[in-house]
Order: sequence, then structure tokens, then C-alpha cells
Amino acid sequence: MDGVHTANGSGSVSGRPVPMTDDTARLRDTAVKLEAQFLSEMLKHAGLDGPASDFSGGSGEDQFGSFLRDAQAMRMAEAGGIGLAESIFRALQARAS
Repeated sequence: MDGVHTANGSGSVSGRPVPMTDDTARLRDTAVKLEAQFLSEMLKHAGLDGPASDFSGGSGEDQFGSFLRDAQAMRMAEAGGIGLAESIFRALQARAS
């Protein structure tokens, strides 16, 4: 759908089409990035990477694990995440108008 954008790519936000303008796109992008950072922190503190073992990646795994976690969180947020981006987007949009 040209001119319509959502976090989950369905073409509507809560069932209503949202016209895509430059400002709307920037607000949506900002909201998704903020949700991705939140999700990345949640994944970090959830400890889903498991305890270190003899076969772990050592210090390199510790140093670069955040890149993987950030990428996973961004994909989650782009796919709709937990709905935080939608709330942030609406708040930003209300403030902008």
C-alpha cells in the first residue's frame, strides 16, 4: 500500500489507515527504534543467552552479543513488538499536532 505504513506492515494502525508523510514516517521510525531499545534491554536482563560453558564464545561473545540482541529486538519491534511503539507513536503524533 503506497502512502500507508504501520509497525506490522498491514497498512493500518488499529484498523485505520494512516497516511504516510515525512513527519509521520519519522515519528513512526523513532517510536519503533525506542521500542527496539526497550526490548533489547529486556532481552539482556532476561538472560536468555544462558550461562557460559566450556564451549561458549568467551570474551568475544560477551562483547558482540549486544549486536545480536539489538538486531533481534529491532526485528521484533518492526514486526509489531509488544505494542509500545504504537503508544509512543500516538503520543508523539499528538504532541506534534
